[in-house]
Amino acid sequence: MGRINWLEKLKWTEEHIEDLRYTGYSYIKQGKYDIALPFFEALTVLDPASAYDAQTLGAIYLQLNQPNKAMIQFNRALKIDSGHPSTLLNVSKAFFMVGKKDEGLKIAHILKNNSDKAVANIAKALILAYE
Repeated sequence: MGRINWLEKLKWTEEHIEDLRYTGYSYIKQGKYDIALPFFEALTVLDPASAYDAQTLGAIYLQLNQPNKAMIQFNRALKIDSGHPSTLLNVSKAFFMVGKKDEGLKIAHILKNNSDKAVANIAKALILAYE
């Protein structure tokens, strides 16, 4: 039995997905991670090829202190987009949360020279905090 194409079943368009994504992201911006969670859980089912949705769901799990669930989503996101700096940064954070300091530092050291200055600065801060 194949995967169900929920977008087709629901007769949803990309506009519906973007509306759902925007609403979930609005809750994240307000710090309401528990409300944003089901939006992004649904999005990862509706649009399984979206690295953004998997990475965002993982980030929500980090905020909810569920690093093991976060890591599952980060791995999904990295299978879709293997070099996404924000996802790698969150993987580093998840490692720190579960006590895998060396693994977290290894990733942070790679990211400290990233061209995205926000990523690089957070990586440097993590290095200062955990070394």
